[in-house]
Amino acid sequence: MANSWWEIQVLCEPPVEDLVYWRMESFGCKGTLSETKGQTCLVKGYVPQMQAQLLDLAALALLLKQDALCAGMSPPVVQWYLIDEEDWSNSWKDYWHPQEIGDRFLIYPAWLAVPTNTSRLVLRLDPGVAFGTGAHQTTQLCLESLEMRLGDPAEAAQAVVADIGCGTGILSIGAILLGAKKAYAVDTDPLAVRATEVSRELNGIAPDRLIVAEGSIEQLIEMVDAPVDGILCNILAEVIVDLIPKLEAIAKPTTWGILSGILLEQVKPVADALEQNGWVVATLWRKQDWCCLNVRRS
Repeated sequence: MANSWWEIQVLCEPPVEDLVYWRMESFGCKGTLSETKGQTCLVKGYVPQMQAQLLDLAALALLLKQDALCAGMSPPVVQWYLIDEEDWSNSWKDYWHPQEIGDRFLIYPAWLAVPTNTSRLVLRLDPGVAFGTGAHQTTQLCLESLEMRLGDPAEAAQAVVADIGCGTGILSIGAILLGAKKAYAVDTDPLAVRATEVSRELNGIAPDRLIVAEGSIEQLIEMVDAPVDGILCNILAEVIVDLIPKLEAIAKPTTWGILSGILLEQVKPVADALEQNGWVVATLWRKQDWCCLNVRRS
């Protein structure tokens, strides 16, 4: 059972969906998906068997129920099952379909034939066990923000970006498709590093243009040969707060940042940490309860 995964199923009311996503990410789920039918929403999350015991899953179920009750909603029904890694990877194919994001992107499953009748930038993915398909609001906010930041082709062609917590590499690849010169990507999960390498190959990007490694900001500092133009970070708010004091090592006066994975109630502590470390929030973009901060050096 070394390659088995827990599939956690949460049947809830649609307004609770964002809270369930956030709680599953906090729990360590490597990927999530959801479908809504009428007045119910089924959210599925996946975590390696070795990372969670039955008591951990029971505690997660209790937290999910408390979250819903605090939001004035009915408690969700939570179940979990052990599945093989192959079953987990294939489950994406039943629920995940091409998706237009922003004005320019079309996120496209790798197992479908490449479309020839679209003017959008086709970003192909086979997510496997890594987070980042474009289905979640935080990823959508980041890609839409990238469209704004890299809207000038001449400026984009000179841009070097750093992607912290790269997941499938969707943001790094999105930046390169928009014309960025180079992207450095890091993730503490080796499965995410592999997923980014697969995504790089699927989208025909040269390895010296998208450089990926296992690690976090410390590894990134060693990888870059000069301060970067942009920093991308779509992870949990608590992790972002811890990273902020270290971002100066890869930033210059003109560096901008796109930070997401932040719930509305978490914006203030993140903004405070940014201000204390020489950054200002230029704009705040929001989808439901999730926020994306577009920041720059103060």
